[in-house]
Amino acid sequence: MGDGRGCVCSEESAEGARDVWSSAPSAAASADHLVVMVHGILGSMADWKFAADQFVKLFPDKVIVHCSERNAHRLTLDGVDVMGERLAEEVKEVISCRLGIRKISFIAHSVGGLVARYTIGKLYHPSVRNSLEEPSDGDHDVNSNGTIAGLEAMNFITVATPHLGSRGNKQVPFLFGVAAFEKAATLVIHWIFKRTGRHLFLTDNDGGEAPLLQRMVNDCDDLYIVGWRTSSIRRNSELPEWEDSVSGKYPHIVYEEYSKGITECSDTAVVDDSSDELEDELIAGLTHLSWERVDVSFHTSRQRNAAHSVIQVKDALVHSEGADVIQHMIDHFLV
Repeated sequence: MGDGRGCVCSEESAEGARDVWSSAPSAAASADHLVVMVHGILGSMADWKFAADQFVKLFPDKVIVHCSERNAHRLTLDGVDVMGERLAEEVKEVISCRLGIRKISFIAHSVGGLVARYTIGKLYHPSVRNSLEEPSDGDHDVNSNGTIAGLEAMNFITVATPHLGSRGNKQVPFLFGVAAFEKAATLVIHWIFKRTGRHLFLTDNDGGEAPLLQRMVNDCDDLYIVGWRTSSIRRNSELPEWEDSVSGKYPHIVYEEYSKGITECSDTAVVDDSSDELEDELIAGLTHLSWERVDVSFHTSRQRNAAHSVIQVKDALVHSEGADVIQHMIDHFLV
């Protein structure tokens, strides 16, 4: 695919997934930063095409953008863990074909953010390898901060991802945010979204274990990184007030906040009226890390009912109003 301005997609990587880079050979050869884009439920690699094109246009000699296709369409119903395992293998295969890659970033939409977090936990190497040891399969340079599949971790960005689950968080459009509907949905969600639905509504108990999203934040020895309530990892009492955009350049960005993470694991949970004990445990676990919240609003948009797609610019023509959100990602991206 191309748009006449030097950006192409090549179908050379694992199982049909695509790498995007500048068509200029010199630019492609110098790019050392792999950007993995992960779509949401029932989605495909095409959902990130607009964003991938923008990244390559602005960083033609710095990034290779890989739009994941291993979990497309109905495969997104198999569960966050199953999808995470598939994505981990896909990423390793891409890295093995690109020996010049030294850095890695993930950008994910909706459920894709949970899948990417699981994948990062699988690929993370926390310790420095002894210089006399032989490198393991897929390992590249290792630094004292730990690596992801042997690469330096740079950015982790999630867009509209239900980090606290969908239960009670008005994340399923056809339930209209009605508490009674959402409560009933916990009983039938597996009929609609299969195993992934159980994970989102925290009703999974595989082998008698705690819900997967709970387990993903409980082990402080693993690296699970995060980027209004469930997507920004806040309690209702912590939601900010805003009236207008923070910049004319980004009309839909209404609030930005940097939060320094908690450095030690703790079992203490503070529950307020807006969350239950399990949700508060998720918040406590996810806020062990430092990250930036960027609040986006399409409240006054004609497409506000399609905000979940607009924020990603899933379709370049239909959802173009969200282009400023993609531009904000690019302007704040560490290359």
